Amino acid sequence: MESNDVHNNPEVVVVMVPFPAQGHLNQLLHFSHIITSYGIPVHYVGSGPHNHQAKLRLHGWSSQQSNQIHFHDFQLLDYKTILPPKPDPSIHWPVHFQPLFHATVHLRQPIAKLLHQLSVSFKRVVVVHDSLMTTVVEDVKSIPNAESYVFIPTSAFTTLLGYLGNSPAKLFQLDPDLPRNIPSEEGCVPTEIAEFITNQYQSLGTESGRLYNTSRVIEGRFLELLEKISKNSELKNYAIGPLNPGVGQAQTRSNGETERHRCLRWLDEQEKASVLYVAFGSTTSLSREQTNELARGLESSGHKFIWVLRKADEIDGFTQDEEEVPDGFEERVMGTGMVVREWAPQLEILAHPATGGFMSHCGWNSCMESISMGVPLAAWPMHSEQPKNSYLVSQVLRIGIVVREWEKRDELVTSSTIENAVKMLMASKEGKEMKDRVAELSYALGGSSMSDAAALNRLEIDTFISHITRTVIGKLG
Repeated sequence: MESNDVHNNPEVVVVMVPFPAQGHLNQLLHFSHIITSYGIPVHYVGSGPHNHQAKLRLHGWSSQQSNQIHFHDFQLLDYKTILPPKPDPSIHWPVHFQPLFHATVHLRQPIAKLLHQLSVSFKRVVVVHDSLMTTVVEDVKSIPNAESYVFIPTSAFTTLLGYLGNSPAKLFQLDPDLPRNIPSEEGCVPTEIAEFITNQYQSLGTESGRLYNTSRVIEGRFLELLEKISKNSELKNYAIGPLNPGVGQAQTRSNGETERHRCLRWLDEQEKASVLYVAFGSTTSLSREQTNELARGLESSGHKFIWVLRKADEIDGFTQDEEEVPDGFEERVMGTGMVVREWAPQLEILAHPATGGFMSHCGWNSCMESISMGVPLAAWPMHSEQPKNSYLVSQVLRIGIVVREWEKRDELVTSSTIENAVKMLMASKEGKEMKDRVAELSYALGGSSMSDAAALNRLEIDTFISHITRTVIGKLG
């Protein structure tokens, strides 16, 4: 995104406060780059290991753009020593992350100190915080020339359903045309984490607006319903997604390296839309039995694939362990498939013309990236809001299929189920229709050119920038 000198306002500073998990860190770091492109300084706060993780895994932005962001590496409580409660085996949520939720409260004091310091140097301090960091930024309301905006990292659909008490019946009253098979909340999140999330949302109320990593092109109906049920009609809502760079930018390395990842070089040799990309995010590990079934399903499908096979991140964002595949698997699929055990450049893979499908856990980050790049999805939800994203993708937008039914989440997904799903997505009439629909969404988002809808999408960010850089009158305009 090009810099907009009209909004270049050194009197305003933006402070980004992400939640320290990869999907959350990534979204606000993308947004930080967009903000700096308008000539506005950005301070990105978090713990040292998580800031390092976010920078290391970012793709699509130049190193020059990244250097314009001021990173603050604060010390978190030693969360690694806090043992989580005994996990409920029926819930596949990554319980080892649980201490991190409670450790984030210790960021409140250093962030408050930073905000007070910046409030002396700038006429307006704008705090953009993850919805899970609401109680951490409560001191904003005590600073006269500061204002806050909550960033919603999930889909508008998931957010709307949450405001309705996760009651499908209430949602159907508002939107009777929706398909009736919304996945249940059962098994999505442990009770303690659900209570933490509820507490963060209940602490909202003093923010000046809400930012959604989505587009009205994708979720206009749900954004309109959110605005309709809002108790504060004056609250400003901005749909600022997708935050990831466009196709051309995604194919540029952010760290200045000229050497492209080996999987991208391999994709260069494949036919258009012929390769299935398989990745399940940073918080999920498959069992050995499930890994074997997936390997067999991919092999027997006969379709080309790139499979990112790695265990879930440790609590500090990194893992050294490797997953294993059946003996001889990689030799048998050589030339047809590739197994990647390191962190893969997902944006660049999805942007590549040879990529024709994405088997995904359906985290919202991955959904937005896939849609913006025009790639249909094979949904394999694991936990959290992913079952709802799976429903949105497959039933509402109709740009994907479901591999793992949420009601059968405790059952092994067999190789035959996987094989059939791959064939449907990659080589069926239904799959072709899904590809056409997601290509239309990508075009409307500006994935391949600047359509009228894409221009309106860009206008949403411009409007937000215009608002936060409005004329400062006295201490706060």
